[in-house]
Amino acid sequence: MSDGLQSIDNALVTGGAGFIGSNLAEYLVNFCTVTVYDNLSSGTRDHVPDEAKIVEADLNQTDQLTTAVKNADVVFHHAAQVSVAQSVEAPTSSHSVNLDPSLEILEAARSSGTRVVFASSAAIYGHPEYTPIDETHPKQPSSPYGLEKLTVDHYCKLYHDLYDVEAVALRYFNVYGPRQQGGDYSGVISIFRDQARTGDDITIEGDGEQTRDFIHVDDIVQANLLAATSDAAVGESFNIGTGDSITIRELAETIQAATETDSNIVHVDPREGDIEESRADITKAREDLGFEPEHAIQDGLDRYLSQESN
Repeated sequence: MSDGLQSIDNALVTGGAGFIGSNLAEYLVNFCTVTVYDNLSSGTRDHVPDEAKIVEADLNQTDQLTTAVKNADVVFHHAAQVSVAQSVEAPTSSHSVNLDPSLEILEAARSSGTRVVFASSAAIYGHPEYTPIDETHPKQPSSPYGLEKLTVDHYCKLYHDLYDVEAVALRYFNVYGPRQQGGDYSGVISIFRDQARTGDDITIEGDGEQTRDFIHVDDIVQANLLAATSDAAVGESFNIGTGDSITIRELAETIQAATETDSNIVHVDPREGDIEESRADITKAREDLGFEPEHAIQDGLDRYLSQESN
């Protein structure tokens, strides 16, 4: 992997003070000059590597954003309004963060030759008709957030087809790892961990039989690096998960055992409109990118819990 990164002199990470972006920036600074673009509204400056430059600006500051893109060989676009619930409550503001600046990034890349690796989401599929979910699965997002991700996902393909922009969309499933904050089902691991450590009840919404494909952030970093350096990636979209799933009940029991907590597992009312099953088919990413997740859920959880306790 490091051989491919030698072709990158300058990398831009939008949202690089946040959960996934900061983990990615931390790896990239070993190989190239890294600029983090973040307004620090939810990200933390302490998470940005000392070796990285920080541009503290909003995504709607078009001139600054465009200049940052044009100065980069690759932009890893992770800045976003990531709350599904917030997108439902305030769709116009979510649109203004998730869609318009993404189009500005692609337009800047059109003139500069910058490769764009876009953080898309499994939310574009909505309620799955079948699992595992492959890239051809029907796209029926059930939230403005999912629709925004799907729109930019399509824009990446269109900009490649029309303008030869080297754009790639990575459709993340449920990411977890160091620096993550609680929220939705990606953050349920950190929520369960915090409940276990404080001795509070570990609360499951519904019967706990919902399944999710949880992927460690280190594997997400690997996928981004492959997307940034592989010729097979351009113009394509890829599911990024483990290809396996676990029930939320099993997840709670695993964290309960790993933390040796006295917390009880309790069930509360189910979440309205919750998706029952989710699991990625990662055949395309395996075959075209050489992507192979290194952390099965048990190993990944052990790694995460040990990292977070240090």
